[in-house]
Parts: sequence; C-alpha cells; structure tokens
Amino acid sequence: MKVVLIILGFISMGIGIVGIVTPILPTTPFLLLASFFFAKGSKRFHDWFISTKIYKKYLESFVQSKAMTLKNKFTILLPVSCMLIITFIFVNNLYARLVLVILFIGKYLYFFTQIRTISKEETEIKKKIKKWQKKIII
Repeated sequence: MKVVLIILGFISMGIGIVGIVTPILPTTPFLLLASFFFAKGSKRFHDWFISTKIYKKYLESFVQSKAMTLKNKFTILLPVSCMLIITFIFVNNLYARLVLVILFIGKYLYFFTQIRTISKEETEIKKKIKKWQKKIII
C-alpha cells in the first residue's frame, strides 16, 4: 500500500508541476495532494518533498499559516472556474448543470470563508521571521 501512495504522490507532483506552466491545471491542489500521499507513504519521501524548491515556493506559506494571498486564491480558482463554465455550456442535462453550479459556488464559498486571505507583505514578514528563527536555532 505504501508503494501505491508513493506512486500517487509522484503522479500528483507531476501534474502539479505541469500546472505551473499551463493555465488550465491548478498547481496548489495537486502539490497538496502529493504532500498528503508522501506523508502517508514514506517519511523519507515526505521529507524530500518538503525540501524541494517547488514545495517551498508553492506550498510552504500555505501549510505554515493556513492562509493565502488573494492572487494565489484567484490563480487556483480562475482556471477551474473556466473549466466548469465550459462544461456548463456543453452539458444539456439539468441535473448535471445544477451540480456544476453548486460546485462553482461551493468552491468560492470555501476559499473565501475557510481559507484566510493575507497580504503579500504579511507572507514576506512570516518568511523573514522563520529565517531568523532558523538562524537562532543553528
């Protein structure tokens, strides 16, 4: 089972990396999923993953503060919203359209009520504090 989790971690990480350069795929959710799979699959792979530049750039601030900048929220929400709207246009089933509308509204409600919005300056200050804490410990 651990091997399957590690494989799923690498697949999620790969999709997340592709999402960095393509506007259709969201990066953060796939990298969060990769982190989850690595944590459940292997401590060694999880430690490796959280030491990568990808993790530090795209996830570290979210994992530490459980908050995102407004730009990060829209970077995640807009591509997914476009895909839901396109699907809504091409689907002729009333129930499917209803599910799409509920998903659309639900994800915005979740992002703006459950994930705290912070300013870019606040994230920079937290990064500096963490660096100082590391220097003090060492």
